[in-house]
Amino acid sequence: MKKIKLTKNMGHTWFVDLDGTILKHNGYILDKKDTLLKGVKKFFSQIPKKDKIILTTSRKKKYLQKTKNFLKKNKIRYNQIIHNLPYGERILINDIKPKKKLKTSLSINLKRDEGLYKYKI
Repeated sequence: MKKIKLTKNMGHTWFVDLDGTILKHNGYILDKKDTLLKGVKKFFSQIPKKDKIILTTSRKKKYLQKTKNFLKKNKIRYNQIIHNLPYGERILINDIKPKKKLKTSLSINLKRDEGLYKYKI
């Protein structure tokens, strides 16, 4: 089990990709339906309620409502979905808090379709 350590007494913003991370990669096209990956529900239940969750995806707008319906049915909490992103790398740039030299960004790269069962918050 890999532990994700969060700074206490601070809010967090989670940027989480959809396909291959929480949903089967391209399942919505290949299988004509989405499939939740292993450990996703448990992982999302550990995210503090005050935190913001922004889902990112290359999916086109025409798939957005079906995706939202699936997430709602499976009780996957999120605040926003950013769709129609280009394929490829996602880069997060943030500052370091000077008083405590706190790094304010974290990156986790998963094997495609492995799910989040190996991670704990």
